[in-house]
Order: sequence, then C-alpha cells, then structure tokens
Amino acid sequence: MGPEAEKTAEWHDGIGKLMAAHAAAEVQQLIQPYIQIAAPLIAGEPPRYGGSPWIAKALPRRQDRMVLCELHPRAFLNLRANLGFDARVKLLEMDGYAGLKALLPPVERRGLVLIDPPFEAADEFATAAEAIGKAWHKWASGIYMLWYPVKDAKAVALFMGNLAQCGVKRILRLELQIDRPSANRPLARSGLVIVNPPFRLEEEAKILLPSLAGILGDGKPGFLIDRLTGE
Repeated sequence: MGPEAEKTAEWHDGIGKLMAAHAAAEVQQLIQPYIQIAAPLIAGEPPRYGGSPWIAKALPRRQDRMVLCELHPRAFLNLRANLGFDARVKLLEMDGYAGLKALLPPVERRGLVLIDPPFEAADEFATAAEAIGKAWHKWASGIYMLWYPVKDAKAVALFMGNLAQCGVKRILRLELQIDRPSANRPLARSGLVIVNPPFRLEEEAKILLPSLAGILGDGKPGFLIDRLTGE
C-alpha cells in the first residue's frame, strides 16, 4: 500500500510516541531509519502513514528490485498509483501464497520475502506455515518474515509448533505487547517470525523491544524473543 490519510488520531499512540520519546542513544539509532521514512508523511496535512511497501521502497539499493503481490483490487490500484513509477518495482495482481510458488527461487541468492496476511481466514496460520516450509525448501538462503496477530494464544502456539517441525533450520520469533490481549479490545500484541534472521537482529531486538514496550505500552506491556529453531 501507499501512504494512507489518517482518519483518526491513532498515529499519536504509535509513531507519535516514538517520535517524541527520549530513548537511549542505541535505541534511537535503531529506530531512526524508520522515523526518517515515515515522519515526512505524518507531518503532512492531513497526516498520512505509509504501508509496508511504501516503507520498503525507501530501503533498496539502486541494483535491488521488489516484486509485490496483491489480490485485493482496490489495494492493487493503490499500489500501482503509489509505486508503479519505480522501475525497481514489479506489481502482480495475484495471491501472495501463489506468488511464493511461482516466483521462487529468484535469480538472486539472497533476498527478503515479507508475508503480511490479513488473517481473515480461519486456516491462515496453517496456510502460512505450509507456505513458508515449502518456500524454504525451494530457496533455503532467503530471509522470510511473517507478521501475525496474537489473538488466540493456542492458535499461535500451534503455528509455532508447525513451523518448528517443517524442516527450517533457523527461525526467530519476536513479539511486542502494548496491553493485555483481550477479545473485546483492539489488537494489543503481535509478532514476527523470521526465517534466516540477519546477523545481529536478535541482539538488536534485545535492545529495541524492551524500549518499545515501555514507550508504546499502556497497562500490561511486554515482549518476547525466542529461537524456535537454530543451528
């Protein structure tokens, strides 16, 4: 997605807190690249916030390329309007899981696959675990990162168990909680699973997540750093 206008003041409780925080120097160093990308949009009128493709677009080198898969027609039109001008970006109107099957392995030895499902389907966790396992067996040197909500602890635990048993050798799990999770409240805890996590990511997470929990947390903040598998 491209930058979307904020209809509420939600950004005040997220990136607004990060921008105003007086965190330790090592924490500021880690979050500064993100702030530099997002802050100009937030400062606009009306304030806007860029989705993950918009943020990712600011990071590649000149020789890098991005392939984005989006099945929802309106979201695809937004992608094309905001990113279609960039020669490094290829847009495909298709399901992301189908894209994993069709596009891997790429010609590059290294790269990142970002999986950001809507988690609207009841079997999303099972589908994601199977897709990551099959993709890794096709392209074992790639980095795979999947975002997930923590609404049902049992469903998340089953997902982690399935991932740990699919043969992947290096998986890092990170979670951030800003309040006690509850079915009657907005999402308060979410996480990332990273296959083949980059060097020093776990060490940087140990610096960053406790600070983020303190800055963004309200009520019952917390975090988790866990190696599901590792060599």
